[in-house]
Parts: sequence; structure tokens; C-alpha cells
Amino acid sequence: MKIPRIAYAAYGFALIVVILDQLTKAWIMSGLDLMEVGRVPVLAPIFNFTWVENRGVSFGLFGDGSARWVLSVFSVVVAAGLGWWALKADRRLLITAIGLIMGGAIGNVIDRIRFGYVVDFLDFSGTGVFPWVFNIADSAITVGVILLIIDSLLTDRAAKVGLAAEKS
Repeated sequence: MKIPRIAYAAYGFALIVVILDQLTKAWIMSGLDLMEVGRVPVLAPIFNFTWVENRGVSFGLFGDGSARWVLSVFSVVVAAGLGWWALKADRRLLITAIGLIMGGAIGNVIDRIRFGYVVDFLDFSGTGVFPWVFNIADSAITVGVILLIIDSLLTDRAAKVGLAAEKS
């Protein structure tokens, strides 16, 4: 099976996300010793580095860690599915979205398998608007999902315009 050139871009984006995610987490855990100090003001009170061991998923669901392996397997399956989708994709925006989501899923599953929790540390709760603490992988997943929605809307719109042109 020949891998289309555009699919390599998705895999490249995923690799970049995994590397950045794991490097920042290593720095937070070892270089900054955030695990020991708990919180480091960066742009107080708006932005801090805050140590959070996320044992569940969004909003504390499964926060007791009981779903560690189920969540790990699910993330690997999602990443594999996205990797397969990249082989079929032909639009740059879609490829970028796939790569970001795939990299974020892999970055977080590495933590879940290694530590039993995902390391979160980016804290914008001082804004009073965004109470969650997250990481690079979470950011990549969020941006990837937004790009996926935009790609879907643009593709749907282009298809409707094409149908309208065919009818006239």
C-alpha cells in the first residue's frame, strides 16, 4: 500500500504535537519541579503553571482513575482510526485537523500509560472565564476539532454550491 504524500503531513503534525507535549511535560515535571511546588505564577493572576493529575477525562468524569486502561485503549483506537483516515483525506485543512487530534490523543495516552494520569499544567483560571487546567495535547485536540468543524462546513458549502451550479 502506497501512503499518499499528503498523509505524511498528518503524521508529521501528530509527531510534532507528541514531541512538544512530552517535552513540555518533562520540563514541568523535572525542570520546573511543578509537582513539588504546585503553582508557578507566569502572568499572575491570569496565567499560571499549575500541577494537575488528570486521572479521568473532561470535567472530572472517571476522575477516580478507574477507566485508565479503557481510556488508553480508546485513545489508541482513535489515533489509529485517524491515521487510517489520513490515508483517504485530500484536503489540507482536514489533514491538519487529523494530525493535531491524532498527536494530542497519543500525547495524552503516553501519560496515562506511564503515570496513570495525564499531566495538565496550563492554567488560565485567573481569567474567571476558563476554569480548566490543560496541556499541549489538549490544546492540539481542541484546535484540531475546531479545524475539523470548519473543514466540514466549508466542504458542505462547496458541495451545495456545486449542486446549485449543476442544476442551472
